[in-house]
Amino acid sequence: MAEQPTEPRPGAESPHKGRSGLRRIVNAFGYSMSGLAAAYRNEAAFRQEVLLAAVLVPLALFLPASGAGRALMVGSVMLLLVVELLNSAVEATVDRVSLDDHSLAKRAKDIGSAAVMIALVNVPITWALVLLG
Repeated sequence: MAEQPTEPRPGAESPHKGRSGLRRIVNAFGYSMSGLAAAYRNEAAFRQEVLLAAVLVPLALFLPASGAGRALMVGSVMLLLVVELLNSAVEATVDRVSLDDHSLAKRAKDIGSAAVMIALVNVPITWALVLLG
């Protein structure tokens, strides 16, 4: 049975924002885990980037770099995952609104793709600057 939206708190923007405190944190964690699972299950690019992260993050911890350098190397990989998740969310939202060809839908998807490309290019540049700089 689906949970019925609760009455919003006075001044709340949405009936879905009625929780607060520890319950809100627990719910948010569950939603985040569901989002990660959905992205992994439905997005081939995200699966590839998770595999890349599974190799690069441990590698960053063993390569000769300062603590800040390691943080930058790991951060560049994590940023890639974040941007891919946001791009996937944009694509799903655009597709939910309409599957028709439309210039604004194309623009939204292309901009999301460009963001992923920039995040991808950022990884080797960051690693090279840390390791060779």
